[in-house]
Amino acid sequence: METVKMGFIGAGFIAKFHAIALQQMRGVDLVGVHALQGATELAAFAQDSGLGDCTIYPTVAELCKHCDVVAVLAPNFVRIEIVEQIVEAVKEGAELKGLICEKPLGRTVAEAKRLVALAKEAKLHTAYFENQIHMKAIKDALAQLAPQQKAMGPIALARSAEEHSGPHMGWFWDPTKQGGGVLSDMGCHSIAVSWYALTPIGKPVTFLEPVSISAETSLLKWGQPKYRQQLLDRMGVDYGKVPADDFCTGIVTYRNPESGQLVKGQFTNSWMYDKQGLRLLMDGLGPGYAFEVNSLKSPLEVFIGDEAADAAADAETALEKATASRGLLTVQPNEADLYGYVDEQADARDAFLAGKDALLNWEYGLEITKLCQAGYLSAERGQTIDLTDPAVQKELDGYTSLIAQGRGAEVLFK
Repeated sequence: METVKMGFIGAGFIAKFHAIALQQMRGVDLVGVHALQGATELAAFAQDSGLGDCTIYPTVAELCKHCDVVAVLAPNFVRIEIVEQIVEAVKEGAELKGLICEKPLGRTVAEAKRLVALAKEAKLHTAYFENQIHMKAIKDALAQLAPQQKAMGPIALARSAEEHSGPHMGWFWDPTKQGGGVLSDMGCHSIAVSWYALTPIGKPVTFLEPVSISAETSLLKWGQPKYRQQLLDRMGVDYGKVPADDFCTGIVTYRNPESGQLVKGQFTNSWMYDKQGLRLLMDGLGPGYAFEVNSLKSPLEVFIGDEAADAAADAETALEKATASRGLLTVQPNEADLYGYVDEQADARDAFLAGKDALLNWEYGLEITKLCQAGYLSAERGQTIDLTDPAVQKELDGYTSLIAQGRGAEVLFK
């Protein structure tokens, strides 16, 4: 198998997850990293794990000279600047096969469109990293139910939730840097995986046409004085001044262009899920059949008593975003594979080696950005948004949510 030389831009939490995923597959070497923080630790992990001789490069341009594929894993607010530098490196001779961007593609529709245009300008194949669509549990459920879909008709209702107690880094909590709150950060996952589950077997990922969206955003925990102070102390973000949504829910309606059937994708996301840790909960309902996925159902449980917990407390060794280090703990032995990171890396590797886009390209990422931003628009107006209206599409092109502008108090405290 031909080996892809991959470079990371960014060395934070998500970069470490992707490095763990790369350990579990063949055909990719992690040869370089460029990051303002964490590069030394990531390079050491890569080398110790046999992922390749990972070199720390001082600039984006230098990294691009030594890679086949670059993965943009840096914070949302620097994405355009980074991709502009990548495009310039390509113009100066860097021979890249492909370009990866971690979700969300853009904080606004305008940003996402700019990134799509940059990739086209450099004639680069792209992969939009939305890991949940690549979860083995999702793919296996749909494959198992393919005969039922053919005989009975496609899934008509898909529901998806991603919930945990909140992000790791301060910039995630800052809506002016991240692009919003939990709807921007995690709603993109749930909207995408529901759209995918509703799509009839064998059809393209954008086959179903979005018709409308109705959404609500709320600040249920982190707007309370006690927790606002905790957030300010831990992350340096004041939700009394620049609040973001810590809970969102909504429904997207899609139309099957061949049959005219309308189907529904429901999403629910929160940064206030104070149970075992990260939970992904998905289900799909068709006529006479169904599936359900719950990431907190694990074959492994661990019990830690109070004395032992006091001696060595390390919550997140059990589960991402875990908040407890004692009691009966759910443990997932291989989160990187469970959540789809391994399979999305393999999909990108195979696509780029074949000279094409991944299953999910940046144009797809743009469509997810549109749906998330339409969700914010719906929440601000308190009404269902008609996604088929050309005037709405034009409005979304220039739209920045009040929450992303730092004016979240106007919609969250009323």
